[in-house]
Amino acid sequence: MRSIWNGAISFGLVSIPIKLVNATESHAVSFRQIHTEDGGRIRYRKVCELEDREVTQAEIGKAYEDADGSMIPITDEDLSQLPIPTARTIEIVAFVPEDRIDPLQMGSAYYLAASGAPAAKPYTLLREALKRSNRVAIAKFALRGRERLGMLRVVGDAIAMHGLLWPDEVRAPEGVAPEGGVTVRDQELDLADALMDTLGEIDLDDLHDEYREAVEEVVAAKASGERPPEAREEAAPGKVLDLMAALESSVRAARESRDGEGAGPAEEAEVRSLPQRKTSSRRTPKETGGKKSASTAAKKTAAKKAEPRKSTAKSASTAKSTSTAKSTSTAAKKTAAKGTAKKTAARSAAGSGDKGGARNTPKKTASRRRSA
Repeated sequence: MRSIWNGAISFGLVSIPIKLVNATESHAVSFRQIHTEDGGRIRYRKVCELEDREVTQAEIGKAYEDADGSMIPITDEDLSQLPIPTARTIEIVAFVPEDRIDPLQMGSAYYLAASGAPAAKPYTLLREALKRSNRVAIAKFALRGRERLGMLRVVGDAIAMHGLLWPDEVRAPEGVAPEGGVTVRDQELDLADALMDTLGEIDLDDLHDEYREAVEEVVAAKASGERPPEAREEAAPGKVLDLMAALESSVRAARESRDGEGAGPAEEAEVRSLPQRKTSSRRTPKETGGKKSASTAAKKTAAKKAEPRKSTAKSASTAKSTSTAKSTSTAAKKTAAKGTAKKTAARSAAGSGDKGGARNTPKKTASRRRSA
């Protein structure tokens, strides 16, 4: 790894030559600005606003902008005369427990590599002293033109340094917390604890940047002339109407996910055609008359069969009404009684699945009505 700074650790009267190496790296996908009409690169040039011309790096210096907008030039010689004892030294000023450091202060991380063979022994001494004391070292150092605060701790067999913000650079959380008294019940806290226990711990090495992976897929697809993958539509979160219900649902979902049920994205439902059921005897009337009764189906069948022989279904219905009107005659009464009996027989035959009986009985009944 390439060093970005060379110096020494000042540990009392002990000096440890070291090299400063970046401990982290960014994997973010970077983009360039282009002209959308022709794809040309957009570049920024440094232009002097007084002369309205582009200037070179050798012509550029530093200046401090005053409150009234005036510029106060500051040269490198001015900065070199500043009384900074940590210009090339990481000066350890204290050893404190690690929990004394507020994570809000932590910034960039670096590895401190021993520079040369003479640095191996004092480097190892400082590392083992930090291990045995279970403490971290607080140090001052100068980097990129300003003095900074750092924290030294042991990572494996190496010493790492975290850049720290100065205490006055950390803002107080004023106006951030909800205003007014909010009461939380013990049952809600119990469910929150249960949810935390169910989610459990996770190996941070298993986490990855899904956004960066998706951007890389889009870039690869467009580079090969393919259509970029479409985003998966996610269900919009519902409004939390009942905190207890939401906590209970969260605990249940977390347990199912932990047990392997419901883990991963939901699959699309597969539409399958239902197998055809066997036609039962009770569904026989449906073939002739739909959902109508067996007697109605029998009447229609009789009317259709009587049509080619003598008259239409309309004449059969007219004969039926005529026989009903002449109910005073004994023969009509007997015929009606016999017709009723035949209808009953037809219904029972239809219920038992005798299709022939259901069709023939109304035929005879209709002929007798006509004779009457």
